[in-house]
Amino acid sequence: MSEAASIPPQGQGRGAPEVVVVTGMSGAGRSTVGNVMEDHGWYVIDNLPVTLLPDLLRLSSERTQDLAASGQPVRVGIVLDVRAQGFDTLTAALATLRDRGWLTHLLFLEATNESLVRRFESVRRPHPLQGTGRLLDAIVKEREVLADVRATAETVVDTSGLNVHQLSRKISPIFQGETSERLRLAVLSFGFKYGVPLDADFVFDMRFLPNPYWVPELRAHTGRETQVSEYVLSQPGAMEFIESVDVLLAPVIAGYLRENRRYVTLAVGCTGGKHRSVAVAEALATRLASSDVATFVVHRDLGQE
Repeated sequence: MSEAASIPPQGQGRGAPEVVVVTGMSGAGRSTVGNVMEDHGWYVIDNLPVTLLPDLLRLSSERTQDLAASGQPVRVGIVLDVRAQGFDTLTAALATLRDRGWLTHLLFLEATNESLVRRFESVRRPHPLQGTGRLLDAIVKEREVLADVRATAETVVDTSGLNVHQLSRKISPIFQGETSERLRLAVLSFGFKYGVPLDADFVFDMRFLPNPYWVPELRAHTGRETQVSEYVLSQPGAMEFIESVDVLLAPVIAGYLRENRRYVTLAVGCTGGKHRSVAVAEALATRLASSDVATFVVHRDLGQE
């Protein structure tokens, strides 16, 4: 199980302001997450010195004061990287905020070394800790520096293999106010040959089903298309699997809701992430949606073949 959790619901401690700190590996998508938060009405501050965090939020701003006066939730996002002044005091700063009545949450973004190397090479920019050394050495160093912070994060999101648009779709439900009282269940399809998602809470293997790749008229299509979906779901064991997952997750979901956990990732894999996992992920998202569960689908590897 990953360490992923969720943003506290706005209804908890009615009227209490919330702050979410977004940090993690350089190149893992902090800026994208900050943009998503702004799109959902969060007031976002980039690279604030950590030592100023309690005082800034105590003083607040015109934006958050206006929200509070109008009865709307005060929600602040702080985007930090390891170079932020006083980063090593982050845990203590969050504890101070909790003592002052804030709901706090730490969201950590990570990705594999290979993914981060590709991203830095594609933008032709040095890693913040690289100096005159090798890119990979800087990534390894940063991962070591951030290990303790990652261990304390309530939500850990793996962005490996996701482009900007896919990451936005995956992260957006975390910050949507209208689903704040529900469990947000990400159903993620993937290809095993591209690696298992690091942030998956549950991983299911669809390679027990016949592969549409070997059916000439289906090979070029995807699991989102009717002909492939019908082929996959009509195979022996397919619908039984979906029904079994529904039964399996029922007590788990009830427990998550009792424990105030609001974000979970269910990963469904096949060989290439194009046919079986895609079709089953779509079916599972429909089956698991309820008044307590808001589901959304992310197809991580669709289009890679």
